[in-house]
Amino acid sequence: MLNNKIEGLIAAPFTAFDQNGELNLDLIPTYYQSLKKNNVKGAFICGSTGEGVSLTFDEKVQVLKAWTALTKADPDFALIMFLGGTNVKECKQLAVISEQEGADAISFTSPYYFKPANVQQLAKCCQEIAASAPNTAFYYYHIPVLTGGNYNMIDLLEAVDDLVPTFKGIKYTHEDFMDFLSCLNYRNRKYDMLWGRDENMLSSLVLGTKGAVGSTYNYAAPLYNDLMAAYEQGNFEEANKLQQKSIDMIRLLGKYGGIATGKAYMKLVNLDCGEFRLPIANMSKENFELFKADVAALGFESFKSIN
Repeated sequence: MLNNKIEGLIAAPFTAFDQNGELNLDLIPTYYQSLKKNNVKGAFICGSTGEGVSLTFDEKVQVLKAWTALTKADPDFALIMFLGGTNVKECKQLAVISEQEGADAISFTSPYYFKPANVQQLAKCCQEIAASAPNTAFYYYHIPVLTGGNYNMIDLLEAVDDLVPTFKGIKYTHEDFMDFLSCLNYRNRKYDMLWGRDENMLSSLVLGTKGAVGSTYNYAAPLYNDLMAAYEQGNFEEANKLQQKSIDMIRLLGKYGGIATGKAYMKLVNLDCGEFRLPIANMSKENFELFKADVAALGFESFKSIN
């Protein structure tokens, strides 16, 4: 059971595929070591960045086992397994396997086809899934832009409080700072609130968050570690400058097609994770050359993750 609140960066790793679009599990040990070298405190696997919704059940299990083989004996690295959201029965099965394999925590998001009618129904889903892994910490994953689950998270905390004993906190990937702060302060800061918008990290630090989960920590962890350090030291001008650098970097994701651009960044830190699966569009070779020029103009070499 993950008992302490998470502090620092948790990367959301990309799932690596080979040239045929099949899992490339052989990259995971190198990937894990890269995160460790860059002072990343854990991994949130098979989530949005990890294309969990595009993986089969068996593939998710394979990815889980490849990571837990490395992390279950590492007390300084938290592994969070994202179970999914639409199929509650499958989430329960993955929860059982996650506990058996030694994951530190499991995570679940709102069902996004048949949606819960209200937050009480969502809490019932959390309760049933969490009960399948009674010795493993449980995090809810709030990302309404993708799920359509537009519930206030303070309402969810009130619904699960004392209902789900293993409920640890929320991975909060949304811009509602009022709701986030209310969750952070709920019952004397009982729950672990992990910020999930890399481009808004500084604002979350002001509110009091200590941990964050994000995709850009895979390839630019030094930037965010420096940002957090600058804030903690009271150097707000430096923190402001570093957050703007993050924003400039993230804007290139939109310029070059969205989430798949992250794997292009990974190539620039010598971790080739292949391409995204359909329906996501991948970058053309011509655009990759333009992308590299834009990235160089950002000064990426000065803050990219080392490998």
